[in-house]
Amino acid sequence: MPGALVATGERVTLRTLEEEDVAFVQRSRANPEIRYGLGNPLTSRTTMAASDDDDDGHDLLVCLDGDDAGRGGVDGDAVERLGTVHVGEVSYKRPNVAYWLAGEYHGEGYGREAVGLVVDWTFREYPTPAIGAEAFASNDASRALLESFGFEREGVRRDYMFVDGEHRDMVCYGLARDDWGRDDYGRDGGRDG
Repeated sequence: MPGALVATGERVTLRTLEEEDVAFVQRSRANPEIRYGLGNPLTSRTTMAASDDDDDGHDLLVCLDGDDAGRGGVDGDAVERLGTVHVGEVSYKRPNVAYWLAGEYHGEGYGREAVGLVVDWTFREYPTPAIGAEAFASNDASRALLESFGFEREGVRRDYMFVDGEHRDMVCYGLARDDWGRDDYGRDGGRDG
């Protein structure tokens, strides 16, 4: 059964990631389309579940809930798992946001909605002045998504990750709390003008 409801958008919800969800996460991340995009090594379900305990953050499941999904919990059949969002290093001044969706859900706007929900939730839950995020320089879609929310490019970590036989640059972004509430960036995550 999917975990507790954390945030609700127009189409997607964010729920706590539970042990039953680890199989979905592990299987999806094993897909080269996702794994190379994240820069993550292959891991067993046991290792993946144990690594969540080591991080100062939150892993949340991105879901489509069925019509009967209530606020407290839902039947496992009423939820479609799409991917995850992660907020790490929440004890520091600047939490970092990361996200991924299974390949079959790319290009549908689910990622945009999930990232908007997790940014909004992070600013509500933590007194942080800003949120950070990173994307591979070659991941145009992820970079465009961050920039559409007002994340500003702050620098590049050159040859930062070794993925699929080559070193890749990582673009670093930041979003100030004050910019999240500005008139030209709505809480729905889009530029109005």
